Amino acid sequence: MNIIFKADTWQEIYHSLRNNKLRTFLTMIGVGWGMFLFVSLLGAAKGMENGFNKLFSGFATNSIFMWAQNTSIPYEGFPKGRKTDLHLSDIDLLEKKIPEIDYISPQNARGNFGSPPEQMSRNGKTASYTLTGDYPIGNKISEKKLIFGRYINDADVSANKNVAVIGEEIYKNFFDAKKNENPIGKSFNIKGIFFNVIGVFRVKQSGGGGGMNNDKTAFIPLSTFTKMYNDGDKVGFFAVVSKPDADLTKVEESAKNVLKEKYRVSPEDTNAYGSFNLGREFGKLTGFLTGMQLLTIIVGTLTILAGVIAISNILLITVKERTKEIGIRRALGAKPAEVRNQILLESVVITLSSGLLGFIFGILLLMVVSFFTKDQDSFPFYNPTVNYGEVFAAMSVMVLLGLIIGMIPAQRAVRIRPIEALRSE
Repeated sequence: MNIIFKADTWQEIYHSLRNNKLRTFLTMIGVGWGMFLFVSLLGAAKGMENGFNKLFSGFATNSIFMWAQNTSIPYEGFPKGRKTDLHLSDIDLLEKKIPEIDYISPQNARGNFGSPPEQMSRNGKTASYTLTGDYPIGNKISEKKLIFGRYINDADVSANKNVAVIGEEIYKNFFDAKKNENPIGKSFNIKGIFFNVIGVFRVKQSGGGGGMNNDKTAFIPLSTFTKMYNDGDKVGFFAVVSKPDADLTKVEESAKNVLKEKYRVSPEDTNAYGSFNLGREFGKLTGFLTGMQLLTIIVGTLTILAGVIAISNILLITVKERTKEIGIRRALGAKPAEVRNQILLESVVITLSSGLLGFIFGILLLMVVSFFTKDQDSFPFYNPTVNYGEVFAAMSVMVLLGLIIGMIPAQRAVRIRPIEALRSE
């Protein structure tokens, strides 16, 4: 359209908007607020998603935790209330029977699931902490952030070594953390046995407690743990990690059925083996975040639409006020298309300017929020950003709506007959 490249066109638009400053400002608020809301909420939803991803970073979210309990149904001569167990030999059986399983990590612990913590001491200081026997593969389930040394390896397990990876809270209690003392190779006492420290890990969660790991835990080789407590090949619980595309719920059910068959437990017994499906819970969380983003898009789009409709209504009033002006232009030879395009261009200018302002203020708000939350590790909110493709799409839809809805006042302007317009007051 040649009208876009004419200086007179833009001068008319400028004078039209300037002569109605308050009306133009109030009109722009609607669309600007809609875009501001769209960008802010979209960024906030992404910030929550990034926050939870950061919180769960290092965790195998496609995992199931299983442990043995008591039977609740008599079966094949065995009474109700029989205690079931998990054994290391079950790992090979489960992996053989269920091809969807990627790997299984066994663990034993004291200080979890109602069991009392273990007493530890060094240089006259004594305290009770959680003690966990683990395999190297356990670090793949929940990766520890090491600040000293390394984690348990296969050589530690095969040789039943008295080595330990301790949490930061234990390190601060038994060593001089203020002077950044290196604890590697130094020993402390667990149940009358001296263990050499091979690593220290830190947990980001506030207070250092809660969750699968906490910094009041000491990890030792599972072989050493079972020897200390004479557990044989009994295991406290399994962390079962499935392959990426596997159905975790089916893997969970299949694993329980395999164990029930092996240990002669009724197939209908739902109490014999307990489990926690981390993948299912994580799926609920991601579904909630996806729903939030969808809701954000809907709310932002509807708000923008309401603002664009307000622009159309204002332009209708503007056309009525400019009836005589339009009549003079028509009398001087202006074509209907020129009048129509003039009104449409005003609609697009107001819509696009409002949207850009809303976008800028929305980005500024996200930058401020990001600055104040960047170091809050315990709060699930991190790096709120927006997908510029989605914003561009919203801006395009907004301009398109401005054009479509702007056709209403534009067509009204075109229908004005010059002679009637000149007579109007």
